[in-house]
Amino acid sequence: MKIIKRIFLILLIIALGYLAFSYWAIYERGVMAGKVLRITEKGIIFKTYEGKLNLETFGALKGASPIAESFNFSVEKSETEVIKQLQEVSLSGERVNLHFKKRYTTFPWRGETKYFITRVERQKH
Repeated sequence: MKIIKRIFLILLIIALGYLAFSYWAIYERGVMAGKVLRITEKGIIFKTYEGKLNLETFGALKGASPIAESFNFSVEKSETEVIKQLQEVSLSGERVNLHFKKRYTTFPWRGETKYFITRVERQKH
């Protein structure tokens, strides 16, 4: 009986360690540039902020038309200033740089994607 308790305790510690790592660890940090197409609050049980960025990539040929490529992202609820800025730039249509962090996994109360916007940088014209 003592050995079963120890095995259970070890497995519990490993599971908690994995969950903690999955929740707080950051896999990648970076910047994406483009125009914010939308920022919405959605969900039935857990309300999360989700958005889409139009990357406006161009082909290799001169004069080629832009290829419609998009980047889906989430914003944590605590980032109220970032949410406000995203709402402003989605209405203005201005080009922005979005600083993000990519997490290892998703949790339903945090957002639909692994990409979380941490800062909005408006491009100066």
